[in-house]
Amino acid sequence: MKEVYHLGDKFELTFSVTKEDLAQFDGKVVHPFYSTFSLGRDAEWTCRQFILQMKEKHEEGIGTFLNIKHISPALLGETVRIEAIIKLLEGKRIDCDWKAWVGDRLIAEGEQGQLILTKEKIQEITPRNYSSE
Repeated sequence: MKEVYHLGDKFELTFSVTKEDLAQFDGKVVHPFYSTFSLGRDAEWTCRQFILQMKEKHEEGIGTFLNIKHISPALLGETVRIEAIIKLLEGKRIDCDWKAWVGDRLIAEGEQGQLILTKEKIQEITPRNYSSE
């Protein structure tokens, strides 16, 4: 693992809320707001940016938790800005606080954790009969 980041380091990404990001089940839109699922995916992707720079070729990051607190909705077509901040670097564990805004309006906040493991270790804990294809 490369030690390229420190506590308090930040990373930011922006996302446009698309029709696919709206809350929907069984192909039916429930309401015209950015779904918790999409928000969680985008928050985790933002936090993962640290891992992408830290892991070695023989390593990979896996998520350990994701907490989301919705505060305000984001509508179709709005731009969401997510900022991740490293709050814990302990061995191969990286935890981030994150916040999401539309303009100056805070829409959500939470935490996300990741662990860097060797690809060999991931293979060891993967069931032998599992196939991702």
